[in-house]
Amino acid sequence: MCGRYVSARSPEDLVQLFQVTDWRAEETLAPSWNVAPTDEVWAVLERAARGHDGAAPHGRQLRPLRWGLVPSWAKDVKAGARMINARVETVHEKPAFRRAFLKHRCLLPADGFYEWEQVKDHDTGKVRKQPYFIHPEDDQVMALAGLYAYWRDRSVKHDDDPAAWLVTCTIITTEATDAAGRVHPRMPLALTEDHYDAWLDPHHQDPDELRALLTQPADGHLDARPVAPAVNNVRNNGPELLEESAP
Repeated sequence: MCGRYVSARSPEDLVQLFQVTDWRAEETLAPSWNVAPTDEVWAVLERAARGHDGAAPHGRQLRPLRWGLVPSWAKDVKAGARMINARVETVHEKPAFRRAFLKHRCLLPADGFYEWEQVKDHDTGKVRKQPYFIHPEDDQVMALAGLYAYWRDRSVKHDDDPAAWLVTCTIITTEATDAAGRVHPRMPLALTEDHYDAWLDPHHQDPDELRALLTQPADGHLDARPVAPAVNNVRNNGPELLEESAP
């Protein structure tokens, strides 16, 4: 699974990296070295917008979404806390994700992610969870494959009230490879740059072609380093969380 990750790049950097054409400068998020479920996170997505001639151009947006997908049919937002990840093996068929897989796909920029390994303490003999920071060897941004969904709050009367809608997202996960596989059996699936356009295109709805885009993440070039257990507490946040610490 993926339960924590790092997203510390500025929106201005993300606009350039992902060729975003639509970003509102007033929408901003603080850098986070300990992104946790239900946090607001940056997402890159495209929405179709019909012109006067009937054509359907689509602009690329950068916008904050809440991490933890809430399906449109969910009774309340609590469902999102259980849907921070979608398994690549079943994402196209699970009721909570299959519509979003066809129509609402996004990229979630990350500098890396955390996973935990069960290790035995040499002094006490007790088993503890050792955190690792896993990231591309070249420190390039990771474009995590994601889905998003709109949820209507029925307690708000009017559809045009911004409070009536919540937009949430989930991260697609796959079998872990390379350094990540030595720490945990699952990991987030990062797309290669040549697949960004096809993944984000809202008119691309062939499930087999979409699944073909979800190949091995980061081309097997990941590095993992042990970090201090401070990351275990979501209240801790800062670049010091990435510093290597003896396991």
